[in-house]
Amino acid sequence: MLSISAKTFEDSGHANRSVHAKSHGLLIGRLDVLDDLPAELAQGLFARAESYPAILRLSTTPGDILPDSVSTPRGLAVKVLGVTGDRLPGSEDEATQDFVMANAPVFSTPDAKRFLSTLKLLAATTDRAETAKTVLSAGLRAAERVVEAFGGESATLKTLGGHPETHILGETFYSQAALRHGDHIAKLAIVPVSPELIALADAPLTVDGKPNGLREAVVEFFRDHEAVWELRAQLRTDEARMPVEDASVLWPEELSPYRPVARLTVPPQTAWSEERSRAGDDRLSFSPWHGLAAHRPLGSIMRARRLAYDRSAEFRMERNGCPMQEPATGYRLPG
Repeated sequence: MLSISAKTFEDSGHANRSVHAKSHGLLIGRLDVLDDLPAELAQGLFARAESYPAILRLSTTPGDILPDSVSTPRGLAVKVLGVTGDRLPGSEDEATQDFVMANAPVFSTPDAKRFLSTLKLLAATTDRAETAKTVLSAGLRAAERVVEAFGGESATLKTLGGHPETHILGETFYSQAALRHGDHIAKLAIVPVSPELIALADAPLTVDGKPNGLREAVVEFFRDHEAVWELRAQLRTDEARMPVEDASVLWPEELSPYRPVARLTVPPQTAWSEERSRAGDDRLSFSPWHGLAAHRPLGSIMRARRLAYDRSAEFRMERNGCPMQEPATGYRLPG
């Protein structure tokens, strides 16, 4: 991951994230924990009904800044502010809870060792042959359409550039890997519930000739619209069929459905600007290890993220001369 950041820094003079380098929206919103949750859901951050400020960052996966015609999976990182309680190691002085999500219910590989092969391929192709990547992405999207026509789906095709060209705000985002949910173990999902977001599910979005087409679509949406998502938890109820160490296994919803625990509301605002990017992309880091002990990340992928995300943030901070900050309640993105 650091080799990806080093390559893009060498070419641009600016240090970006190793993955999810390109942001498409940087937003201020509010997380409202639902009232009267059953005991098994009322855990950790969700133990009581309360409202918290939240920062949201929409992104796509590569570590190099590519035109959106290279169509890759999408991410949503959420940082909840003003959170108190027993903390995870390394975040003792913070008052935030981060959730790092992607728009697929499972991770592309079972564990960190297998993911290393994917990362090596991404590192080897970072910042090379942008035009060729665009052409390849079109071919991969066509291949993915064939796979889906027969009722399948290929995480590999999507990761390498075959993600369908759709509106990013219509996506449902998932933690993919497991985390503690107080006395339980869970996976999380962030699901569109406001009518304007639901209408964008699988909505085609042409980005040809628009290198920042996803970002432009997000900015246009939040110029006039509010967005509401539901944060849902899927509790682990079957140890054999709902493994923790293999993040590529889909937990069956017939065993345990995703159930709402909170709502995320984002009012109309300037969704992206250069000034916002300097604050949100350069000064903020998101990691599942920023948070409460009650939501400790679990499994191989999550354990690897602890060091990898810390090193990525340190690299950006050192190269850009820009200290990271864990924001407190009252924090505002500029613009």
